Amino acid sequence: MVTEVINSNELHKIDPVFGQMSFDNHEQIVFCNDKDTGLKAIIGIHNTVLGPALGGTRMWNYTNEWEALNDVLRLSRGMTYKSAITGLNLGGGKAVLIGDAKTQKTPELMLRFGEFVHSLGGKYITAEDVGMATSDMDLVRTVTPYVTGISESKGGAGNPSPITAYGVFMGMKAAAKYAFGTDILEDKVVYVQGIGNVGEALVENLSNEGAKVYISDINQARLEEVRDKYSVQIYEGKNIYAEKMDIYAPCALGATVNDVTINQLNAKVIAGAANNQLAEEIKHGQMLREKGIVYAPDFLINAGGIINVYAELENYDRKEIIRKTENIYNTTLEILKNAEINNITTHQAAFNIAQARIDARKNEK
Repeated sequence: MVTEVINSNELHKIDPVFGQMSFDNHEQIVFCNDKDTGLKAIIGIHNTVLGPALGGTRMWNYTNEWEALNDVLRLSRGMTYKSAITGLNLGGGKAVLIGDAKTQKTPELMLRFGEFVHSLGGKYITAEDVGMATSDMDLVRTVTPYVTGISESKGGAGNPSPITAYGVFMGMKAAAKYAFGTDILEDKVVYVQGIGNVGEALVENLSNEGAKVYISDINQARLEEVRDKYSVQIYEGKNIYAEKMDIYAPCALGATVNDVTINQLNAKVIAGAANNQLAEEIKHGQMLREKGIVYAPDFLINAGGIINVYAELENYDRKEIIRKTENIYNTTLEILKNAEINNITTHQAAFNIAQARIDARKNEK
């Protein structure tokens, strides 16, 4: 397993696809282009040993195509291990659309993307992610059955964001139990970085428990909206990582835990919704361990969303969705203890369990 992250500006110096560190034995990468709608998309299918590759579609105004490719590779790989450790019979996949979701996303573009998904014959199943809404998935569903996260009124499981946040909340409570001896978050100082749909839902859970919540986001209007809704505080400083806190919850984009931030970080626990929080998994997992910071592996605790959409494929009800999501607490606690016993990082402990499940299924086949 190779985990080094390459700066997108350096990717042109090496083989652009197979030579990327983040390629990591992907089964298939599909480049989708449609001049009429302006669609430029990449679908990454990392692994289908456990089942079809399921993962959301992200629309983001990437700096360049190399950045988009690296992102979809890292995200789809993460989905493989997310499904594996959660016990779902799914592989890992992801899609990214290059562009500004606010100004460039059109019904025609989404329909054309849905046709590309359909052409893969069910090897990849899409869902909602950054820049997407449940209504977009409803639209994609009109051209392909290979989509989840559609509206409850149309027979789907609905918006996965609240369940994703609830799973993160469960994982956070487990990490708090391990670090502080109690999973009660009342009066704990929590900094939530990124107030999208999942970030807001996490803020709601934390506020309901009485945590002291500080929020950070690039969108000032969004910050003020969430502040007023949940009576939390907007972080007004310039370096969130150096602030004294109990829990750091990264809920925006990945790689915020890196060489620079770890040395500044003044938290006891990291537990958030963002994917790929560690810029370099092995190196930064070890740095956190040496610093005594408890890291709840992101691909474990943010699995509530995929549990939610998986219900559409397996036909289990809301009660079962909640049960599976709440079990993230138990799994997180087990992994944190496993890491301590085996003298390894929490990321490695989680990865080992996920990889063992994949290997066992491969051997069965």
